[in-house]
Amino acid sequence: MKKIVLAIALATTSIIGFSQDFMQIITIESVVSAGAGRSRMLIDKGDGTVEEVKMKNFFSLVGINFSNIQENNKAISTKISELAKQGWNLQFVTPGTYNHAGELGGGIFITRYLFKKE
Repeated sequence: MKKIVLAIALATTSIIGFSQDFMQIITIESVVSAGAGRSRMLIDKGDGTVEEVKMKNFFSLVGINFSNIQENNKAISTKISELAKQGWNLQFVTPGTYNHAGELGGGIFITRYLFKKE
């Protein structure tokens, strides 16, 4: 009986020792005309907490705003670099778009980043 309990304890310790922690970042960038949309970076830390970081919209009142896009790229790259220094490894990137049917100049560009910490 002691051997069985010891075997179960070792197996449980091994499983816990090899478990993976995951974190997901979702960027939602608005492509609504005239800058009326809302863009955000949502950081799901995997422990039930979500951090929300404001980002710039792709469009301003005069059209596409390349400065805003550049600022968003910098914010995303900075966050990825910060997580890499903390031991998080980027595993998958999944992009997507959404455009409300019949609405010209409206929608979002969404990207999901899945990280794993070993």
